[in-house]
Amino acid sequence: MSLRLKILLLAVAPLLLAAIAIAAVVRIEARALAEAETRAVLPVLESMRRAELKHYVDLAMGGIVGLRKVDTPAARAQALAVLQQLNFGEDGYFFVYDTQGRNLMHPRQPQLVGQDLWELRDPQGVPTIQHLIAQAREGGGYIEFQWNRPSTQRIERKLGYVELVPEWGWMLGTGIYLDDLEEARLHIDAAASNAIDATMHIIAVIAGAAMLIVAICGLALNLSTQRHAEARLRALAHQVVLSQETERARVARELHDGVSQLLVGVKYIFESVREHIQQCALQASDPLASMTDKGVARLNEVLREVRRISHDLRPTALDDLGLKAALAQTLDEFGIRTGLKVSFKAEDRPDLPAPVATALFRVVQEALTNIERHAGASEVSVSLMARPRALRLSISDNGRGFDLDTVAAQPRGGLGLASMRERIETLGGICLINSGLQGTSIDVVLPASALKP
Repeated sequence: MSLRLKILLLAVAPLLLAAIAIAAVVRIEARALAEAETRAVLPVLESMRRAELKHYVDLAMGGIVGLRKVDTPAARAQALAVLQQLNFGEDGYFFVYDTQGRNLMHPRQPQLVGQDLWELRDPQGVPTIQHLIAQAREGGGYIEFQWNRPSTQRIERKLGYVELVPEWGWMLGTGIYLDDLEEARLHIDAAASNAIDATMHIIAVIAGAAMLIVAICGLALNLSTQRHAEARLRALAHQVVLSQETERARVARELHDGVSQLLVGVKYIFESVREHIQQCALQASDPLASMTDKGVARLNEVLREVRRISHDLRPTALDDLGLKAALAQTLDEFGIRTGLKVSFKAEDRPDLPAPVATALFRVVQEALTNIERHAGASEVSVSLMARPRALRLSISDNGRGFDLDTVAAQPRGGLGLASMRERIETLGGICLINSGLQGTSIDVVLPASALKP
């Protein structure tokens, strides 16, 4: 893992952990708030239901208050008829029992009328009617019980309010089923869950946006650092090339001014010895004369080789006469040495900066070396076209070509090609290499910005 990626992870990981922690705290607090709201709201709702039930019973008592003054069967029957007509909602009704547990009126379940329900018990075994009558005898009040809901035919919890009608010995009451309280609790839970989900979504969006911003900033920093590093690398490569050229020039001068002069001095000594031998009228076949001639010949070969090496290191024509003259001299020597047909076409541009002229000369030099060693070509063409906005160097041969990928995959293959590209790219140009069965071509293009002195 790279250092930049580690730094990015160190920046993103705490942010992600903080977002997760915030989300967890918000969820816990929201759930606690919802539970607190439930605990606060449900008693209020229950209190409202209790007040509502007492109000209904008071209304029912007021509806039969005049009939209660007359203790006759007709008055009782009329009172039951009035109570039977009173209802509220789908499952809101009044019921009447005598104190012995016999049902006198039930508008939703008429089949119960006249039945003795004293022993009626709910699924848990609680005597429902007995508890209702006992509550009424104690002065009335609220009581929670279970009863068959007419609209659903299910046993459900119910909150009732009962009072005693002392004149007739009745227990009058009504009730409401408590599912609405459960629905209120579920509604509060659902609202809290929706709010929690919305908050989690907002936190996720904010965290994602923050991480995206961090990633973008990290990427921008990475790209900026990479561009800076590439610029420094190009500057370093350019400096290395300049150092190489400076060292080459120094070695070339040492060879030309030092070694060459020493060899020339030795050659003069050998030539003086040969003249002295001739003056002494020695036979031409004398071993000493023969050895002297061989020594002079070998010295001439060494001098030519030293001059060639010195020229390859740094041709004096490049500094004295310019790129065109240096290329013309190099190509002439290459054609003479290899016997290849060489064509050269160039437009003179004497104002080329020294680094540009050196780089182009080295590209041609490296290309000629590759052609001589590997191409098996018979013809070589070099052209140098100078334009106001660009300069183009083209080198082509009719050799057997090569596969670029194969050469690049070799451990030491393609070093010369890579050196060409590095030299040109350091100057801000491009170097295109194409090779096939018809030969190899190298095209170098330098922009106008690279041609400024």
